[in-house]
Amino acid sequence: MKAVFIIFNQANTERVEYLLSQLEIRGYTFFEQVQGQGSTDGEPRHGTHTWPEMNSAIITVVDDNKVDELLKYVRKLDNRNKEIGVRAFTWNVEKTV
Repeated sequence: MKAVFIIFNQANTERVEYLLSQLEIRGYTFFEQVQGQGSTDGEPRHGTHTWPEMNSAIITVVDDNKVDELLKYVRKLDNRNKEIGVRAFTWNVEKTV
């Protein structure tokens, strides 16, 4: 199993939730107000007067066979509008309770 952490501009919230639904990924945790800045060319997202936009994030744990398909759709969403931005990171899940 893999943990997949997806960080996205709040403008993409419905799209990210839709893609999880389409891939039949039911379990996830949603973080509504996430601040940060992309590592290469992303604008800051701080919810302030100067940087008013905010990000959200979702973490989900999926079977290994769903990871590539999920990342493919995240990449497609990112390519759709590079200025809004979406990123996904994965790591191994050793054990769960």
